[in-house]
Amino acid sequence: MSELPLQQTEHEIHTSAAPDAVFAVLADARAWPAVFPPSVHVEQVEHTGSSERIRIWATANGSLRTWTSRRELDERARRIRFRQEVSAHPVAAMGGEWIVEEAGDGGTRVRLTHDFRAVDDDPETIGWIHRAVDRNSEAELASLRTALERPDGTAPTTFEDTVVVRGRAEDVYDFLHRSDLWKKRLSHVARIAVKEEEPGLQHMEMDTLTADGSVHTTASVRVCFPERRVIVYKQLRTPPLLALHLGRWSVRPADDGDGIAVTSAHTVSVARSAIPGVLGAGASETDAVDFVRRALGRNSLLTLEAARQYAESSA
Repeated sequence: MSELPLQQTEHEIHTSAAPDAVFAVLADARAWPAVFPPSVHVEQVEHTGSSERIRIWATANGSLRTWTSRRELDERARRIRFRQEVSAHPVAAMGGEWIVEEAGDGGTRVRLTHDFRAVDDDPETIGWIHRAVDRNSEAELASLRTALERPDGTAPTTFEDTVVVRGRAEDVYDFLHRSDLWKKRLSHVARIAVKEEEPGLQHMEMDTLTADGSVHTTASVRVCFPERRVIVYKQLRTPPLLALHLGRWSVRPADDGDGIAVTSAHTVSVARSAIPGVLGAGASETDAVDFVRRALGRNSLLTLEAARQYAESSA
């Protein structure tokens, strides 16, 4: 059987940012979830010199996908070549290149190329991949320019809350993983809908009760690692005050060896433009970050306490 035709695409933008600044953002793949909307989680699997292997979890046409890629970084030429080692169906093979070039006006031209083969020659399959590549490439390039030129979000800040549980780690993880049961188990959850397309890859939409009794709706995607007892997530639909919300639940032995430490960590960026409408004209960025810290901390502690009670009653 002959090999299926190679499909090729190219997308580009111009940004006023300096070429070195652009290359630095593209080179730091583990920080991509804070820059690129489709990126949910990135892990560096191997790193040798200018080569690395990374595993990426990202949305594509509304689905959560994961694949492993090898990257070759040429800092002098400002080029990053990538090739998927394990592609996600219906992609059979995919690769491409980030090309960062000086523009005549002092800015930067950024080109993103892709080449791919589908698992079959069905026009619908090939069209689906083209749409996913186009949508993600355009979103990534636009987000890259926004992040470099006119970021509305404040610099990301991370905070966490931890409780110690006198129970089994597997019970704690089960409570956090079974988010479809949170409406029955958590007083601040008014509604929740969970869809798991593949084991460990979850879409979650939730209505949360705030301290003043109002309700806000969020939509998230979650990546679950039962072998590590870790769950990472990214909110795709955030409250108005947030430009970014990444989260992480982790279950591990307590530092003193007595019990299980359960931690809820949040990385957030506040949308500057939303501060006056949410907190009033006199509110500062610090006020907004403090407000978000209290609100998310309150809900985290309610969930952590409920997980503690569940695990200790099950022990």
